[in-house]
Amino acid sequence: MKSKYKLIVTIVNKEKAKKVIQASKKAGARGGTTLLGTGFRIDDKTRFLGIPLEREREIILTLVENHLLDQVMKTIVKSVQLNKPRHGISFIINTELVTGINQPSVNQQEGKFVSEGGDDMMDNQQIQYDLIMTIINKGDAEKVVDASKRAGAEGGTILHGRGTGIHEQAKLFNIIIEPEKELVLTLINREKTAQVLAAIEEEAKLNQPGKGIAFVLQVEKTVGINHVLNKMVNEKWENRDN
Repeated sequence: MKSKYKLIVTIVNKEKAKKVIQASKKAGARGGTTLLGTGFRIDDKTRFLGIPLEREREIILTLVENHLLDQVMKTIVKSVQLNKPRHGISFIINTELVTGINQPSVNQQEGKFVSEGGDDMMDNQQIQYDLIMTIINKGDAEKVVDASKRAGAEGGTILHGRGTGIHEQAKLFNIIIEPEKELVLTLINREKTAQVLAAIEEEAKLNQPGKGIAFVLQVEKTVGINHVLNKMVNEKWENRDN
């Protein structure tokens, strides 16, 4: 089942994220999630007077319907002048299953989703993976991790950011308060993706307005995963409990 959404990833200098989100919302996007990070260029000076320099960056994740993709992308480029050197970058990633934004429940979506190109393009003996990205309100990440582990995932990574959904703004003394968000990254065997996503949706109540959103990205290659070792460890502990 092909998703009707794309994920725009925009990386800009610190303090530029608000411009990106404001522009994308004017172009029709529902909102976005901002993460903080550091960046470097090959010609950057790494130290000044012996003090390490870090280039702070803001990463904006914007989920956009396909028919709005071009206009949102053009608006983002114009808002922070991405067509000029050293102003940032933006790129687009295909998504697969999406839940949490007026989408049918995962269990209601018909059939098994199929990535473009088909699974037969890869070795049938090779384990194939998806990345489930779940964006929820601060404090709910543990629910997502616990639900995904019960459904078959081996763990997850939690990142912290802030969100600016169109229905999530509040003011204090006329200052806009941006709600804090948590982003959970769950790498999962593709055979388990649907069941893990359904468990996350149920536990985090993503079918309710304002609770969050989850979507799936196809992973082409992984490094650092030793499932044989993980299986041996799990079996050892299961036998110990018996």
